[in-house]
Amino acid sequence: MQFGIDRLIMEPGLRKPLSGKRIALLGHPASVTQEMIHSLDALATLPEINLTVAFGPQHGLKGEKQDNMVESQDYLDPIYKIPIFSLYGQVRRPIPSMMEHFDIILVDLQDIGCRVYTFITTLLYLLESVATHKKEIWILDRPNPIGRNVEGFLLEPGWESFVGSARLPMRHGLTVGELARWFVQSFKLDVNLTVIEMEGWEPNGSPGFGWPMLERAWVNPSPNAPNLWMARCYPGTVMLEGTTLSEGRGTTRPMELFGAPDLDSTKILKHMAELAPQWLQGCKLRPCYFEPTFHKHSGSLCNGIHIHTDIPSYKPNAFKPWRFMALVFKAIRQLYPDYELWRNFPYEYENERLAIDVINGGTRLREWVDDSNAEPNDLSAMASVDENEWICLRNVNH
Repeated sequence: MQFGIDRLIMEPGLRKPLSGKRIALLGHPASVTQEMIHSLDALATLPEINLTVAFGPQHGLKGEKQDNMVESQDYLDPIYKIPIFSLYGQVRRPIPSMMEHFDIILVDLQDIGCRVYTFITTLLYLLESVATHKKEIWILDRPNPIGRNVEGFLLEPGWESFVGSARLPMRHGLTVGELARWFVQSFKLDVNLTVIEMEGWEPNGSPGFGWPMLERAWVNPSPNAPNLWMARCYPGTVMLEGTTLSEGRGTTRPMELFGAPDLDSTKILKHMAELAPQWLQGCKLRPCYFEPTFHKHSGSLCNGIHIHTDIPSYKPNAFKPWRFMALVFKAIRQLYPDYELWRNFPYEYENERLAIDVINGGTRLREWVDDSNAEPNDLSAMASVDENEWICLRNVNH
């Protein structure tokens, strides 16, 4: 199959409208061609393309920031002598002086299919700026590596943040190009948008179920997204950022395993199986121990659970990472009623609200966990309403 960047390089006809224009790129470490050349370098070799500026999202254009919520600075590219502006530093949205450097911006971002992943918020902010400044924007489309499945609550009005900029569910099932079109329609943006679509993408095809496993190498789109298995778990395990549990940062399998020093994972798994066995399907669950080298519980031995989706028996339609993680929280709340589960700290520039609520785009998930009378079917019924609404919205706008 071919990604958008590959088609742009291989098909000169696609590039004709770029000739004579000042071109910008928004990219990150996973912005690579099928030959594993960074898109900035690949574009710089094309005679029609006059690269005048580049932008980096969270973690930077080249992925220089390893931890979460660490800002990147602007700099001058040492090879191409063009400015590299950070959209996760002094500003989150491009400012007018940045927009003066280009006529058309190419966006080549590998998303992982979850509302909380900040690259899609950066995309929306860029679309709004492009509309305001009457520029052009081209999306060089890439796969949604976790396919078309949908899960989780829709973001509620008033809960917009940098980890939730629009009324999307936790797992949205769209590509970056499709999201761009949805943003333009939903926010009624007057913008000149072109999507260079992929060829040969099979979102339901085995064994990748969204990612062309046997054709393309995985390059970390962010430092703690080391593999496809992390992406599959992320719509659930990202909620761990709002808890006192380790999400595996400081290990080699972040967002796939989780735990804490004072938990009994075998006991938790047994209770989860009693509460909602259907939410444990599609993957393999392994009690484990790990010691984070940095971040939460650094240097302490944690008892936890490793979610394995790196197995032949992985079933994408049965695996529900958001429901699974919600059930983990429910089991902990019932087994350890006084456990300090919710972490209270400034999260992505939100100081007044609990991180778990910011991540979920509302309070319903946390309230369900903390309500001793609420059962798994209650959560699933609420979520199903939102999921069905999104599927209808997505199909209308897609």
